[in-house]
Amino acid sequence: MNFPDNLRYTKDHEWISLEGNVATIGITDFAQGELGDIVYVEIETVGKSLDAEAVFGTVEAVKTVSDLYLPVAGTINEVNPSLGANPELVNSDPYGEGWMIKMTVNNPADVEALMDAAAYKALVGQ
Repeated sequence: MNFPDNLRYTKDHEWISLEGNVATIGITDFAQGELGDIVYVEIETVGKSLDAEAVFGTVEAVKTVSDLYLPVAGTINEVNPSLGANPELVNSDPYGEGWMIKMTVNNPADVEALMDAAAYKALVGQ
């Protein structure tokens, strides 16, 4: 399992990277492994301002559908356009080409309060 040190993580298995006040969010390597083959990603919250831990979309795998939770409060700006035709990017490159959304964060300090890689590894027993 891969858990990059430059990211922050949530108990719901989302990761977040921050540049200024713009965050990129996806699901972790652990999450995609647990879900199995991703067949569809549905995110219809672009332009919406949501609170931390609000559901911003769903990811559908062969066996299950799982909600996606926003790590911090803010406004969703963009959905990864590649996921429509290639949802399997979430499996093959969860921290790169398989990112899910970009958002403007209300309070960048909230990102620092999330788990670092070591804490997330402990959470998932790695």
